[in-house]
Amino acid sequence: MYNILVCDDDREIIDAIEIYLTQEGYHVLKAYDGMQAIQMLEREEIQLLIIDVMMPKLDGIRATLKIREKSSIPIIILSAKSEDVDKILGLNIGADDYVTKPFNPLELVARVKSQLRRYTKLGNLPADDGENVYQVGGLLVNDDLKEVSVEGEPVKLTPIEYNILLLLVKNPGKVFSIEQIYESIWNEEAIGADNTVAVHIRHIREKIEINPKEPRYLKVVWGIGYKIEKQ
Repeated sequence: MYNILVCDDDREIIDAIEIYLTQEGYHVLKAYDGMQAIQMLEREEIQLLIIDVMMPKLDGIRATLKIREKSSIPIIILSAKSEDVDKILGLNIGADDYVTKPFNPLELVARVKSQLRRYTKLGNLPADDGENVYQVGGLLVNDDLKEVSVEGEPVKLTPIEYNILLLLVKNPGKVFSIEQIYESIWNEEAIGADNTVAVHIRHIREKIEINPKEPRYLKVVWGIGYKIEKQ
């Protein structure tokens, strides 16, 4: 049973989310501000966090920033704001997905399932005897161990960042459009996916490139998409 932490200062919203998640077999823990969420993550083994943006004491944005210092669990941000800038901000500070209030509970459940599939695939698969290792220059991705390193130094990626990098590094030299990346990783139609993909690509660059502004590995092909450069 997966433990899911739901953090919102609106208790009715938490209770409603709990009903739907419990029906799917998840165990729901509750927090009502960002500080409570951080404290609970330190005490409990939690596989996914759903957190609201606007809360007292510590808001969802600052809480996510603090959580990302220590944890790579999937984080879904909730917000009553629908502006694109808020979605980008959420992704920029380390969230994996974003749901705007009011939301369809069934859509939220589907997004939870999707994030958990990526997370468990990333961290909990046993290694086989033969390693699936992909190397481009000094960039190494071991898909059995779910490890990434650059010039021998380990790189910590979120589940989505890892899956995007894996898609590209498996096909060095091949250009993937934004739509292809989004549909491969999120398993849904790419509607307005440009900013979402671009934010994750930037995060990957910041982690694997010595100089993200002059990338060696992860290249943009203007007007088309992205690729891992053959070395």
